[in-house]
Amino acid sequence: PRTPDMPDPADTQPNPKPPPGRPRRIAYAHDWLVGYRGGEAVLERLAALPTRRPDLHLQATPLYTMFHTPGAVASQAPATDALQARVSWLNRFPTRSVARRGRRWLLPMYPFAVGGLGRALTRDHAREPIDLLLSTSSAAIKGLRPPADVPHLCYCHSPARYLWDRTDQYGGDSIKAKARSAGLGLFGPWLRSWDRRTAAHATRFVANSKHTAALIQRAYGRDATVIHPPARTAYFTPASRPKREDFWLVVAALEPYKRTDLAIDAALHAGARLVIAGEGGQRAELEARAADAPAGQITFTGRVSDERLRELYRTARLLVFPQVEDFGIVAVEAQAAGCPVVARAEGGALDTVVDGVTGALFTGSAPEALAEAADRAPEHADTACARHAQAFGETAFDNAMAAQIEDLLTDAQKR
Repeated sequence: PRTPDMPDPADTQPNPKPPPGRPRRIAYAHDWLVGYRGGEAVLERLAALPTRRPDLHLQATPLYTMFHTPGAVASQAPATDALQARVSWLNRFPTRSVARRGRRWLLPMYPFAVGGLGRALTRDHAREPIDLLLSTSSAAIKGLRPPADVPHLCYCHSPARYLWDRTDQYGGDSIKAKARSAGLGLFGPWLRSWDRRTAAHATRFVANSKHTAALIQRAYGRDATVIHPPARTAYFTPASRPKREDFWLVVAALEPYKRTDLAIDAALHAGARLVIAGEGGQRAELEARAADAPAGQITFTGRVSDERLRELYRTARLLVFPQVEDFGIVAVEAQAAGCPVVARAEGGALDTVVDGVTGALFTGSAPEALAEAADRAPEHADTACARHAQAFGETAFDNAMAAQIEDLLTDAQKR
């Protein structure tokens, strides 16, 4: 019987050669398209690259993904939405919410889904040659096998967190948490073996931060080039006449790993006013945590528009970034708008925040440490923050990824 990552027999046949002078065809792969977050923002920028960089002579071909909710990214990612989706058989499960929520319970099936997508890619390639596979992955799609002699460039947000570095966050006391923990205990060793083995399907890894590059080396034994995700530095800009108000800001999904609870505790300890922009499953718990605060000290705004978010970045005394992220684009957006960032000295924040210049770093998870860092955060730092954020802008990302793509295509052409 065929193993999940075994190639289709057609993959062993001679590789069809592209006709001269045609555009180089690029196939995209993404774990799932069920909503729009940071990973989808990166994919959108890459999907638009053939149009944005005509000098590369690229042509986008279908997108290969395990789960797809039609229209889920249409308004925010038109270039991605325009790609024809090749979806795995997992998406057919008769559960209305399988793509958005139920997909997590199908984790042991991911290798088989990715294997099936790889065979679909090989069949598509046999009909019309593909020159490059470009995947963006934080779960399993990096294991997609490309056809013979087709390079695979993987932009890795993180090796699968539930397998390698955050397994403890998938446990807990609830029935669901215990079921997740039991499932990872049962299938984890096999999934890690598959994940490590199929890293060989990527010709080259690009990591979104030094933190992620270190995780790739630890999990897969592979080096990775660091190219930071594209931040909208042309949109998030400082006010023409900066006027900062005396409040802290949190911008995050209200979920446990974002550590908004720590931001609340630090604000209560320091007597600081805190504005929390975001929505999520932990909101009721966090509101209860802040219930004893003086009126107006802790404010929950819910999800906000881009215009309102830019206004908050432009007027907050500082952004609190208490979680450990693989990169953390919110911290860059805030700096682009001139707002200093108080961040935990771990993960992607070490790439994006300059201690004492564009913000302040703290260690550990004590509210007192965060509050002390807030006291050290620089004032009147709009210019320094915005200047630093330009290194993480969209043009820098486009240029760096274009260089990677051109390099791989040139190498493949020489073979």
